[in-house]
Amino acid sequence: MIRTENLCKHYGKFPALKNLNLHIEKGTVFGFIGPNGAGKSTTMLILATLLKPTSGRAWVGGLDVMNQGEEVRRIIGYMPDFFGVYDNLTALEYLEFYAACYGIDKQIRRKIALELLELVNLQDKRDAFVDGLSRGMKQRLGLARALVHDPELLILDEPASGLDPRARIEFREVLKELREMGKTVMISSHILPELASLCDSIGVMEQGELVANGSVADITAQIQQGRTLEVRVLHGADTVKQYLEKTAYVLSAHIEENKIIVKVNGDESVQAELLQELVAQKIPVVSFSEISVNIEDVFLQITGGNREVMEHETVVATMDQSGTG
Repeated sequence: MIRTENLCKHYGKFPALKNLNLHIEKGTVFGFIGPNGAGKSTTMLILATLLKPTSGRAWVGGLDVMNQGEEVRRIIGYMPDFFGVYDNLTALEYLEFYAACYGIDKQIRRKIALELLELVNLQDKRDAFVDGLSRGMKQRLGLARALVHDPELLILDEPASGLDPRARIEFREVLKELREMGKTVMISSHILPELASLCDSIGVMEQGELVANGSVADITAQIQQGRTLEVRVLHGADTVKQYLEKTAYVLSAHIEENKIIVKVNGDESVQAELLQELVAQKIPVVSFSEISVNIEDVFLQITGGNREVMEHETVVATMDQSGTG
């Protein structure tokens, strides 16, 4: 659905984007991670045909972004991190207005607008003036606006900004629905744990460059050179630990309370093989699972970033969300 080839953007002498080569499959949710100034918004603006690159090429749905801008705009829905609203329109009128801008027949504009308000859980605000909505509600209305012409691709720049915890859960459910509908979603966010649960794959940007690209599990496995497992047994944890330490692809094993924490060198097939061996040895395994990844640690390891800065950005974003509905 999205492909870029050596995409570059310079603001004067400053390189905001450096030879970006990106490929996003149709029907997937792709997360863009990176601090301010990393090049995420610049990339999204180029893909949305709102900014011309200095060099390189980009395609959306097989259409050339630079030479087929009008056709590209018909198949994308773009939601910036901040957008203006019209003071004297209600939420329903706002969506009907944008439906008219896209040339949607007058007979079905209201039906589409009402369905979208229900999708983003704003049906009870249909007659409320847009300017009087909270920031979080405006964000959800902005998502509805991006969907009004039923685009194939959604480009969402910091869409969770201003949403309280409950609204974020609702937003994730909307994204799941959109994925089930076959839509492709490109989403950026500073709230890193949120992307880990939302996205099929992620891209990590640092100083205008794509420094990592793939699923969270794959990227983490590359960094950690393996995976970390939690094994609980009914009894004999010390004996099981000694057995595991002698296994070829086990890097280390130690006991924490009644659990054995095992680092293995390999992918899911190695995990399956290890479990089969434990069962074959008649070891009473109570539970066997991979320890979930801390995506913030992944980001910091990839970029060599400053944890204090990243924690500050996450705290600020979370505080910003907690005050709105």
